[in-house]
Amino acid sequence: MALAAAAFRINGPQLVTDELVTWDVASRSFGDILATLHNVDAVHGAYYMLMHGWMMLFGDSVVALRLPSTLSMAGTAALVALIGRRLFGQRAAMCGGLLFALIPAVSRFGQEARSYGLAVLVATLATFLLLRALDKPRSWGRWTGYSFCLVFLGLLHLVALTILLGHVVATVLMARRERRALRGFCLAMLGGLVLLVPLVLAGRSQVSRQLWYVPRPDLWGLVDIWPKLFASSMCAGALIALALVAAKERRQALPLCAALAVLPPLVVWVASQGDISYFRFQYLLITLPAWAVLAGAGLASATTSWTGVTAALAVIAVLGLSDQTKLRGEFAHHDDVPTDYVGAGETIMKYYRPGDAVIYNRNGPAWMLDQGVRYYLPRDVTLREVFLAASADEQSDLFPLYCPEPARCLNREARIWLVVPGNTWDSLGTLPPNQAQVLRAQYDNYGSERHPGVTVSLLTLKPPK
Repeated sequence: MALAAAAFRINGPQLVTDELVTWDVASRSFGDILATLHNVDAVHGAYYMLMHGWMMLFGDSVVALRLPSTLSMAGTAALVALIGRRLFGQRAAMCGGLLFALIPAVSRFGQEARSYGLAVLVATLATFLLLRALDKPRSWGRWTGYSFCLVFLGLLHLVALTILLGHVVATVLMARRERRALRGFCLAMLGGLVLLVPLVLAGRSQVSRQLWYVPRPDLWGLVDIWPKLFASSMCAGALIALALVAAKERRQALPLCAALAVLPPLVVWVASQGDISYFRFQYLLITLPAWAVLAGAGLASATTSWTGVTAALAVIAVLGLSDQTKLRGEFAHHDDVPTDYVGAGETIMKYYRPGDAVIYNRNGPAWMLDQGVRYYLPRDVTLREVFLAASADEQSDLFPLYCPEPARCLNREARIWLVVPGNTWDSLGTLPPNQAQVLRAQYDNYGSERHPGVTVSLLTLKPPK
């Protein structure tokens, strides 16, 4: 069910900035990816490497880029059911797995070419492996598997390691009966964290560059995050209410699930009160499986028949239907102003001639404007970027290097496409003054087409006087 929900209209929404970064970096060679990680995005290096190999096998279509996240969410639904069965029984397991599949955020991030879906899968797998290790705390093989899972989780997303807060709770409760459990957990956790120290140091040195835009959360942020986390206010309310119903079970499993669901947001909120904020709801998607397990237990305890369970699931599906529909719109993944890369590419192709050049203005939220338009253009269409001194790949960065003296970079091209963010009647006015001055002196604006969030203009060389 999770696979079907996440795969439905997977190629409907246009790629967004983060997905374009994935495509851009993962398209580079292994050596170039490693060079880039020295400068930026070290914390996503493992994901880029995985996507590089994936793209070599399956290509870089929208479906291919997003499919690993889709499969990850489907795998997580299975793990939610397995965890629910161990903690609350078979009926609660089925309810939990189905509820997880119905959460709109599962579909939303099952359709995004970013590491979040895979991080949710590995975080849930880590919880499952912990439970297996606690069943046999004398088995060092199980603790080793758990430790390596933590390493993989940290390589995918360091903030996802906040699930360890819930794991500590579970282990302490278990240690009352079996002291070997606490020893095995501490060794496995410390062993995994030690291996991640180099990544933590690299990420720390780059964090101000990567997260400068994330605002420091206030107290309201602790309330406002839940509708965003579930991608639906109605669905969030329903699942949280069912999770509260599970409290009457009074099982030893409740503290584990409650800690996994609640503690990560609280700790990340506290950590975000300093100079750098980490409080993005995408980073906390790892809590959704715990909410689904608890909600499944609550639903199983509140109903006495499968008919009642089916009816409750149908109601929750209806509550989230509007949000599920919105998430599949063309610009559904755009958090800010939509940027119509497809429309911009279609305008260029409608009037394209061999030998055309291009200028992209990457200012503002659409700072991957060049990559967005380039992705949706046919691969055999090549446009020389006029003011480009060195590409982002050549810079081992996410940003290119532009000519300090624009006049020297012009080759008197007959036609130049100008692609700028926003809708404007003066495309040249959005460029840096030194670039705009050179272009105004030598080119006329033949015409412009405006699409959501982007304007495409054609500049033609002025005839000689």
